[in-house]
Amino acid sequence: MTKLTLPKIKAFKQEGRKIVVLTVYDYPSARLLDNAGIDLLLVGDSLGNVVQGKTTTLSVTLDEIIYHAEMVVRAVERAFVVVDIPFPFCQLGSTEAIRAAARILKETSADAVKFEGGENRASTIAALVDAGIPVLGHCGLRPQEIRQTGGYFVQRQHEQLFQDITAVEKAGAFAMVLECIETELAQEATSLLRIPTIGIGAGPFCDGQVLVFHDLLGYKPEQTRTPKHVKQYADLQTIISNAVKNYADDVRNAVFPDAKNSF
Repeated sequence: MTKLTLPKIKAFKQEGRKIVVLTVYDYPSARLLDNAGIDLLLVGDSLGNVVQGKTTTLSVTLDEIIYHAEMVVRAVERAFVVVDIPFPFCQLGSTEAIRAAARILKETSADAVKFEGGENRASTIAALVDAGIPVLGHCGLRPQEIRQTGGYFVQRQHEQLFQDITAVEKAGAFAMVLECIETELAQEATSLLRIPTIGIGAGPFCDGQVLVFHDLLGYKPEQTRTPKHVKQYADLQTIISNAVKNYADDVRNAVFPDAKNSF
């Protein structure tokens, strides 16, 4: 498989080719997704929610994101791998953001980092790009600001959104995640920008789409509300639960191991 590079990802928009993105956090999952032809793999700080079982992404550390990203990169042959810069490095200014991003790239061999922020952090994005660090922007709903916003809401502020996306593009981001944005706004933003947009809860008109791996597969330990923007393609919760229960029954009834499973 030919490795996807930054110029190839950027060219998808001009080619009219949708960019397929999923989050991923470990080696076996990354191997499966890479072999399935996913274009961009995101080692997201969403691991705080779906792997660590926490209510926000804020407690994910730089060491933790590097630990997960190294496994993912080692598994990949084709996909372009992007790693979230965890809180609070995007908020601490250029020096700390570059320090964190440099550690991510040096210690994981990932292709790029993702940076949450709009107009207010454009200068930091520009500094990262100037330092030779490719940046995937992230505008609209920004989970790292959840303490300030008070919740996860659909973004409807036209003027601020467009100030943010144009500033991030001008700062040198190669593409941009648009999260929880009204469809018409996301469509207008995608038409305005020269760089690709990757939507999550932003309607069908973005240049690509991203979902969280565990949401896509219904891979969660208990029944939780599925966000409107998620399409669940499997029910691993039921499959795994049934498999484990069958195993437990076989052990308790002395059915496993049998002669086929013994030496």
